[in-house]
Amino acid sequence: MGLVNHTVVTHFILLGIPNTDGLQTILFITFLAFYLCTLLGNLLIFSAILADARLHTPMYFFLCNLSIVDLGFSSISTPKLLANLWAQSRVISLGGCMSQVFFYHFLGSTECLLCTVMAYDRYVAICHPLRYLLIMNRRVCALLAAGTWITSSFHATILTSLTFTLPYCGSNVVDYFFCDIFPVVKLACADTYIIETVTFTNTGMVPMTCFLLILASYVRIVYSILKINSADGRRKAASTCGSHLAVVSLFFGPCALVYTQPQLSTEMVTAVQLFGYVVTPMLNPAIYTLRNKEVKAALRKLRGGTISVH
Repeated sequence: MGLVNHTVVTHFILLGIPNTDGLQTILFITFLAFYLCTLLGNLLIFSAILADARLHTPMYFFLCNLSIVDLGFSSISTPKLLANLWAQSRVISLGGCMSQVFFYHFLGSTECLLCTVMAYDRYVAICHPLRYLLIMNRRVCALLAAGTWITSSFHATILTSLTFTLPYCGSNVVDYFFCDIFPVVKLACADTYIIETVTFTNTGMVPMTCFLLILASYVRIVYSILKINSADGRRKAASTCGSHLAVVSLFFGPCALVYTQPQLSTEMVTAVQLFGYVVTPMLNPAIYTLRNKEVKAALRKLRGGTISVH
């Protein structure tokens, strides 16, 4: 039997966003604006919380972690996407592709777990207000935050290792705008059943488990709010959860759409992914700022009193 001459893949070619011929300049300007707003918004939130001692509380500690995640998450593929749109720079090295896969699942899992931890924080604050600072002490907060990052790193390491231990010796054209597991493993010249099964199970089970825990927390929260006698008290308690609920909806909404509607077209899946990559990290700091007088005051203090808190 003759030997087949295979070339080992050392780089990949990203085809980019489908059906966007002629729109590269408009998309470049749009995504660049979103990316710069994301960087500015999250850096301002992070700096304001660090600079204002009044915001050194569990809720804002976890918000700092969320800002770091959003800064990283938006930077996984956006710079490469911008280079692709502006200069048709579609080649990505094997190491760069591995990095995109790792950080996508690392930061995605971290945000998922952080949303769950923040829901627990709101549950303790509303359901056990007198013991809040005792339960959510510095050590507990540090352990919860460290746990989300460490757990997610193991999760991402396993998925990335399984993906890139497969042999790649044929086509190196990735039919997507960044390196994700499913578009990449299609190019492997080996059986991909195990990695596809593990990936689908892990990336489905982690968000589902987190969502159920968040749902359980908010069932208890709603029950506790309804027991408050004064309407003003109920409104104040509910307002502390509004921002978190908006962030949870923005994160889990696209996940639910992709995983519950497998018949979605490539264009629709790409649009949903772009929303999660580009838009959500920009909206998160805005959500926590617009109706939050404490954060507005911290931003005003940070910028020398130029921001109104009305």
